[in-house]
Amino acid sequence: MGIDRDTILRRFLDYVSYDTQSDENIDTCPSTDGQVIFADHLVKELQSIGLSDAEKDINGYIMATVPATAEGAPTIGFISHMDTAMDASGDNIHPRIVHFDGSPITLNRERDIRLSPVDFPDMNAYKGQDIIVTDGRTLLGADDKAGLCAIVSAAEQLVRHPELVHGTIRIGFTPDEETGRGADHFDVAKFGADFAYTVDGGAIGGIEYENFNAAGVGVVFHGRAMHTGSAKGHMLNAISLAAEWQKMLPESEKPEHTEGREGFFHVYGLSGDVSRMAMKMLIRDFDTDGLALRKKLLEDMADFMNKKYGAGTVELMIRDSYANMYNVIKDHMDIVELAKCAMKASGVEPRTELIRGGTDGARLSYMGLPCPNLFTGGHNFHGVYEYLPVDSLVKSSETILNIALLAAGGAKDGDIS
Repeated sequence: MGIDRDTILRRFLDYVSYDTQSDENIDTCPSTDGQVIFADHLVKELQSIGLSDAEKDINGYIMATVPATAEGAPTIGFISHMDTAMDASGDNIHPRIVHFDGSPITLNRERDIRLSPVDFPDMNAYKGQDIIVTDGRTLLGADDKAGLCAIVSAAEQLVRHPELVHGTIRIGFTPDEETGRGADHFDVAKFGADFAYTVDGGAIGGIEYENFNAAGVGVVFHGRAMHTGSAKGHMLNAISLAAEWQKMLPESEKPEHTEGREGFFHVYGLSGDVSRMAMKMLIRDFDTDGLALRKKLLEDMADFMNKKYGAGTVELMIRDSYANMYNVIKDHMDIVELAKCAMKASGVEPRTELIRGGTDGARLSYMGLPCPNLFTGGHNFHGVYEYLPVDSLVKSSETILNIALLAAGGAKDGDIS
């Protein structure tokens, strides 16, 4: 008994037709009206498949329940986010299903944009499969509408087949994950799960329970604007100060030069003029002490420049964003093993991966809900080269289904796939 391929494909194509990009510059929750519209659509769909308690709260969070068919099994949560990233347009998405034969795929002929296995070697694993691609103008939205689809489709199977043995399944859909605020208003007590999984990962088979320790950094450089004709000895160009700061950062510890467990400093925003420049930064490290050392380096840089150019020239603000979930999950490795067994029962070979970023699950783990991250099947998130193999999406949903059944002793290897 598996997930119907045509049904989950139609569901995904429906979901990505909604523009749900979030906006980090807006403080309301949800940050955009598109998420509200989509959330209402999801609530109606959840109710239509039999989850009568599905509801959206005042902050746009959705919760629903698949009632247990057996006693004594744990209550398991599955969580995905409704918003898409701001890195590329999420409006008017035109997905296309392509049977991948190993050749480069033309996404947009007019702009000469191609999705090629030369540039993206991971594509070679899907030769002979159907993959969903963009038209080269927008992102696809598999992050995380693939996760939503996988969860809803698995829930629908459980409801339609009451003979399946499982405990209570809780579903949670969050807004604004891409802004880093997805867990801000998540009511862990109301959710009531013993443990949960975010379904927000990438390639098939991935399970993640270790992520960066993260902080956001704001730096303001105060200059002195003068008429250029009489500037000598008087002008202090804030643009030059920002450039000097960037040069002081270790070149080998920037995102474009790091991988695996290597942390980084990343300048991602700069605005202003000669009088004042505002810089936005990220600092990341898998080790708690490593993040502390990165903060110390920035503090030392600010002190150095303030001594060089005068007190108050550089203002530094550092705010912690999220912490490495491994510090919580290491005491709950049984739920990782459960997910691996569920993947194998679905015909998928599990792969433990590092999250070079964060998910809602990282923060939820520290809020008392241990929450590793599962694959959705998608690749190249946040850009026009995003793609999703259809078979991987199906396996994501089957893995969720198998987790529910295995946790209650209701499935054996091969029962679902």
